[in-house]
Formats: sequence, structure tokens, C-alpha cells
Amino acid sequence: MSGILLVDKPAGWTSHDVVGRLRRMTGQRRIGHSGTLDPMATGLLVVFLGRATRAVEFAEGHDKAYTALLRPGVVTDTLDTTGAVLATSPERPTRSELEAALGAFRGEIEQLPPMYSALKHNGKKLYEIARAGGEVERKPRPVTIYRLECTGERGGDFVLEVECSKGTYIRT
Repeated sequence: MSGILLVDKPAGWTSHDVVGRLRRMTGQRRIGHSGTLDPMATGLLVVFLGRATRAVEFAEGHDKAYTALLRPGVVTDTLDTTGAVLATSPERPTRSELEAALGAFRGEIEQLPPMYSALKHNGKKLYEIARAGGEVERKPRPVTIYRLECTGERGGDFVLEVECSKGTYIRT
């Protein structure tokens, strides 16, 4: 069996979980995807089966679009809602203050990849090192933020719309 599947990845599943499930369902060993989504993220995961895996390289380098929630005043070790809370602050910017600050994150910027990521250091995934209590030096990488807008508020969170280059970490 060969082909391309568009999978609506649920929260709580890793991209690897999706691939594993598809391997069991289809019996196909050759399966790849167009880019890792964080476990807590939901959204489109493009999966390639069989001979179609040859096309992965053509899908990987494309720009991405995300909708994210920003929770001001909370810092976690994973930089997302799944991590242990390291610090909190009662300070909360107004929407206009946030919108004024967003400009500094648009365009080509240098971004430090988070420790809780699938990037590898000496063959080991950074999140494996982080879960074991370790940390390694990472170099900032150039990414491009084409669009970054606050489109609303939900509870105490701000809703952000982001269009960016491959390799951008929204939670960073």
C-alpha cells in the first residue's frame, strides 16, 4: 500500500504514535511524516506510506500555520501547558500591550530550540536529555515569522495566529 494520508492528530499523541498506529493498521513498514507536531498539539499531520515516502522531502520544507494560546504570567519547564510550573506572575499585559510587543518577533529572528524537543544532540533526543534532568548547549537557529497576530482572547489566554518557516517552535 502506498499513498499520502492527512491525519488530524489528536492532543496527547506524538507524531510517532500516529505512525505506529498506522503501521499496525496497514501492515506497512515504510511510513514517514512531513514534520513533528508537539504531543499536546492538534492538527494536520501529513503521513506518507510505502513508495510515497520518497515524496517526504518535498513536503518537509514548507511554511507552517498555527493557532496558539498564550497564557501570560506562567513559565513551565517545557514552555507549554504540560510542564511543571517554574514561575508565575500576577502581571498580565493588555491586548494592546501584547500587540505592541509582537512586532519584535516578526520577520527573520534567531530562535533557541527548547530542551523539550525532538532535535538530537550526539544521537539522543533533547527531550530525553531534559527528562533525565540534563541540559545541553543549543545554538540559536534562524526562523522567519511571516505573520503573528493576536486575534482574540479566550479566558485568560490570548489567541495567536502564526505563519512561519519550517523549524519554528511556537512555544518558544
